[in-house]
Amino acid sequence: MKRDFLAISDFSKEELLNMLNLAINLKQEYLSNQNLPLLKGKVLAMIFSKPSLRTRISFDMAMHHLGGDALFISPDEIGLGKRESIADVARVLSGYVHAIMARVFDHQHVLDLAKYASIPVINGLSDYNHPCQALADCLTILEHFGKIEGLKIAYVGDGNNVAVSLMHACAKFGADFAIASPDGYQINPAAINILKEISDSSGNEFLFLRDPYEAVKDADVVYTDTWTSMGQEAEAQKRGKVFPPYQVNSKLLSSAKKTAIVMHCLPAHRGHEITDEVADGPQSVIFQQAHNRLHAQKAILVNLLKEE
Repeated sequence: MKRDFLAISDFSKEELLNMLNLAINLKQEYLSNQNLPLLKGKVLAMIFSKPSLRTRISFDMAMHHLGGDALFISPDEIGLGKRESIADVARVLSGYVHAIMARVFDHQHVLDLAKYASIPVINGLSDYNHPCQALADCLTILEHFGKIEGLKIAYVGDGNNVAVSLMHACAKFGADFAIASPDGYQINPAAINILKEISDSSGNEFLFLRDPYEAVKDADVVYTDTWTSMGQEAEAQKRGKVFPPYQVNSKLLSSAKKTAIVMHCLPAHRGHEITDEVADGPQSVIFQQAHNRLHAQKAILVNLLKEE
């Protein structure tokens, strides 16, 4: 029975830990120049409704390292849901390739692809969540601290798709989560409802705040993202007036633990949500985090496609 990778909340803690351990092993193989062709003969179709550097290159290279192939499909080639129905796209691709990765504007598009495809579908990003990013984030945190459980992870800025998946990952792994967002830019209420379902027995703390200093206080991880995501360009001027108090700079970072790390999923708008001093400072792990997209995604692909 096929399985998809659409949301962190769809997986148990044990399943996610298995993927993280697999990612660690695959990363070690990569660093030792010993990539095993675990997915030889497999082909991944990559649907992009919006452009990307990290998602495209990391999935392409992941399949290459694993002995498979990846096909890039641009927005104009399909016109997802416009030129052709999503159901038909899913059914057609199911006869050509072994899995689909989709980076879309509308979360319903990836849900529909999964509904009608007979092969695994991976959510490479939607307007609701970003599970591939969250798995790479957890890999980075695990590598740095040797654990995730018991840490405090603070997110500062727009309560966007990245924040949703990070919050759900904290619930799964037993980390505290605090987010500070301005009024009108809070995290999705539907995501909070799911949080309540998956965190009832975890005992960890979730704080939804306005004050970034309160969120960052004694944090182990300070995380931020762009104030204006793709598809929100019309709001850029308005957001630019609202978010400056949420900039991650040295003053804000001083409220976190001295051992705290700084994370950003990139691309970064330096001088806006994060300063150069912090992004390039000794506490920053943003490029390790970006590189870990490759290894986390290899683990996702192997988990979904490798035959026992």
